[in-house]
Amino acid sequence: MRDLVRDGSSHLTTVIDAGTLGAMQLGQHAPASRTVVHISDTHLLAANTPLGGQYDTLGNLERLLARVERTGTADAIVFTGDLTDLGEADAYASLRSAVSPVAQRMGAEVVWVAGNHDERAPMRAGLLGGPADESPITSVTDVGGLRIVAIDSTVPGWHHGEIGAEQCAWLEEVLAEPAPLGTILAMHHPPLPSHVPLFDILELRDQGALAEAVRGTDVRAILAGHLHYSLAGTFAGIPTFVASASCYTMDVSLPGQRVNGMDAGQSFHLIHVYDDQITSTTVPVASSEVGEYFSPAWYAAMAAMTPDERLDAFSRKR
Repeated sequence: MRDLVRDGSSHLTTVIDAGTLGAMQLGQHAPASRTVVHISDTHLLAANTPLGGQYDTLGNLERLLARVERTGTADAIVFTGDLTDLGEADAYASLRSAVSPVAQRMGAEVVWVAGNHDERAPMRAGLLGGPADESPITSVTDVGGLRIVAIDSTVPGWHHGEIGAEQCAWLEEVLAEPAPLGTILAMHHPPLPSHVPLFDILELRDQGALAEAVRGTDVRAILAGHLHYSLAGTFAGIPTFVASASCYTMDVSLPGQRVNGMDAGQSFHLIHVYDDQITSTTVPVASSEVGEYFSPAWYAAMAAMTPDERLDAFSRKR
């Protein structure tokens, strides 16, 4: 159980037993009201054929999902496109089989976004359980007042991105009424510049029209993929977060014109939604043994103190 009590200061002190540690306030910011896991570019192939002859995309996804599950609960898991590499029905089935049990155990809604390597008809039939047609794949998911809107930036037969006038009009209609906790917009092609020139060819083309559709609305963050490396920026004044790929990443330690793929550095993002801001934390899949000092018992002891006592116990230099 958790109790919030005032101790004579302007801060709330959270008292929580060690068995139920989770949302805890030890400073000026209240805990995040919603948590979203952001994953991108799984690029699965039927029969787990190695991507490019070398990348074990399903194995890499399973390792990533194991790390995701360690984070605890989440309100939603958002996959921002390139779910499969060739749009194969069996690849979509493998993706669902890998993700569904994890999402169920975490109590998370799953939001699927189409990417340029996906095919709309097989994705609709094999992953979404809908009619196998070629219309843009869009969705609106309510997560306890937080609205997640997925739009389709894919262009059938091409790898660059476009939204199009019809979809922009649909988005404007959806955003006309604000959601209680605001909106997160999820898409594949990021509306951000990349310092890697190859992505200039495959960029989202109609960024101006999208900016007009979201400017002045309740969109609080934009989630995207496509680049295979993590990136953050702003678009139309909105924080925009690009998640790295789970299949393989780009070695951006090289000069832009020499950047290529590598089977290392995979990660996912944790999106935390607060009353007045949204943050994105990059979580690497690779790990090593961690220390045990900051334990549930340590946090329980800190939570039982007043703010001044906590400062004396942990902030003061000895």
